[in-house]
Amino acid sequence: MKVIILAGGLPSTLIEEDEKMPKPMAEIGGRPILWHIMKQYAHYEYNDFIICTGYKGEVIKEYFMNFYIYQSDITVDLQTNEVEIHRKQTEDWKVSVIDTGRNSSVIERLYMAKDYIEDKTVLVTYGDCLSNIDIQGMVEQHRMQGDIATFAVAHPTGRNEILALNEEGKYEGVMDKTRAKDAWVNACSMVLEPEAFQYFAPEALGGVSTLMECLTREKAVQTYQHEGFWSPIETIRDKTWLEGLWMKEKAPWKVWED
Repeated sequence: MKVIILAGGLPSTLIEEDEKMPKPMAEIGGRPILWHIMKQYAHYEYNDFIICTGYKGEVIKEYFMNFYIYQSDITVDLQTNEVEIHRKQTEDWKVSVIDTGRNSSVIERLYMAKDYIEDKTVLVTYGDCLSNIDIQGMVEQHRMQGDIATFAVAHPTGRNEILALNEEGKYEGVMDKTRAKDAWVNACSMVLEPEAFQYFAPEALGGVSTLMECLTREKAVQTYQHEGFWSPIETIRDKTWLEGLWMKEKAPWKVWED
């Protein structure tokens, strides 16, 4: 099953530099957020990635083109330009990097990725969230329910749009925060059937702007309720907190072994 990572959008506000970078390339523990996300999915043996880029997508392309060198120790002969690789390290990943435009919406990026999914069920995640969601558990629930999509939901961090779910966990819209007793928010990880992509076509949208609303007009959408760790990375404060967890070896999203 392929994994689509939505890594486009505006410049990062997480890096205090004049030359801004794509947010998924901001580093935690010396590694891009993107690497942390991919390590999580690869832990569950999902290691075929489609990365949808926008702003400075060439930075992400360059990172993966030189990934082998970045991971290893090297000696460079500056006279001959010969490179000797030491302590060879890499990952068993296949990575497609596609340009989906700087100003595209989530729906537009997914629609542009449809030619890469080979008409099969896919996983989708955002490039600026970390979690310890049980990806395999989400996939298994999706298969049992048989709906067009399953969205992971988690408890809010304080600034998220709260979702209304029925007793069976079906998505029913957005809830007024003042009425939310058992609040759930979109945790930015999902499973999509190939059928879903037909609803992302520009002529099919009819003014709908969110992914959930786009799909629930025609089909039932299931949710996978995640009680564990989940954090969007929206501010330098978020990044600093996650960096501290990583440095203390208490990062809850690190589900893989070194």
